[in-house]
Amino acid sequence: MRDMEERLPRGLWVRLLIYLVLGHVFAAFVYLLFAVGAK
Repeated sequence: MRDMEERLPRGLWVRLLIYLVLGHVFAAFVYLLFAVGAK
């Protein structure tokens, strides 16, 4: 895992983490929209 961190810059890891979090939040929002709309 050590060599992976050295190959990728720190800013890329932060951006990747933010995209992952935002993606999951967006997916949860869409899921909730469908779950409420189906009722």
